[in-house]
Amino acid sequence: QVRLVESEGGSVQAGGSLRLSCAASGSPFSAHCMAWFRQAPGKERMGVARISNNGGLTNYADSVKGRFTISRDNAKNLLYLQMNNLQPEDNAMYICAAGPYRVCPTFSDSAYNYWGQGTQVTVSS
Repeated sequence: QVRLVESEGGSVQAGGSLRLSCAASGSPFSAHCMAWFRQAPGKERMGVARISNNGGLTNYADSVKGRFTISRDNAKNLLYLQMNNLQPEDNAMYICAAGPYRVCPTFSDSAYNYWGQGTQVTVSS
């Protein structure tokens, strides 16, 4: 069992930055690959970034590549998403997720068995 709780999101102007965190409990955090998803109103949920259990492998959606960085601190059971140069297109509910294995192979929902509640990120022009 893994329980995931995201930190509060926030509101920023275009070009600004935010850092999200996700606290994990209930299972050895270091055993699980992790990912960030986002879902804007009226749009499909999409994978943003994912990371292997030890942080050695990362993968990003093209839309955030070069702007977002996923990382983790296994000693603190925390997953992070550093978001730089935020744009209005980044407005969404951001959700962290955990997969059962050391590497999450895709962003498909079926590859993840634990989900957080989500946190809102708003970017104004």
